[in-house]
Amino acid sequence: MTGARICVVGDELVAGAGDPRGLGWVGRVAARTPAEPPPLVMTLAVPGETTTGLSSRWEGETALRFGPRSDSPHHLVVALGRADLSAGISLARSRLNLANVLDVAEQKQVATFVVGPPPGAHEDQGRQAELSSALGDVARRRGVPYVDMFTPLVHHEQWLADLASGDGRVPGQAGYGLMAWLVLHGGWHRWLGLPDDAV
Repeated sequence: MTGARICVVGDELVAGAGDPRGLGWVGRVAARTPAEPPPLVMTLAVPGETTTGLSSRWEGETALRFGPRSDSPHHLVVALGRADLSAGISLARSRLNLANVLDVAEQKQVATFVVGPPPGAHEDQGRQAELSSALGDVARRRGVPYVDMFTPLVHHEQWLADLASGDGRVPGQAGYGLMAWLVLHGGWHRWLGLPDDAV
């Protein structure tokens, strides 16, 4: 029996950019996922990616990695960043881009899980909050788990210190640990059909 295949699409945070241990939040979450057999977790990162870019590529890239439907359960993690803000993409377009991803995934019977954008040091906090809220609303309307990264981290001292020690865009080891904790406590195990006490 093969384990679930989990594709994680997103920006440089999916690849663990800035983490000296090279794990990022995805590696930390995978290490704390006690499935048997263990899932195959594949990260598909494009630095600085907008929701428009993500929505145009996810289907083709994940199809190459999921394999035949009978081979294993298919799971998609949509890890959203803040690039829509600097790219001037409207909230309405961001919402539509995510909605399109989730609707197509549902048609293809791919289970989805959405991780919202964490706060950065270079974007307006009000706009970041609006983006996170809008994306969360799209996911919740479709019954898809959504992990709000912005609200718990925007004033978190450890997160802010981690950003300040780098370029203000990506965290370091401590910040990725915080992100992993939020994912693991945001319905991750339940989404995979594992006991909630597996955290």
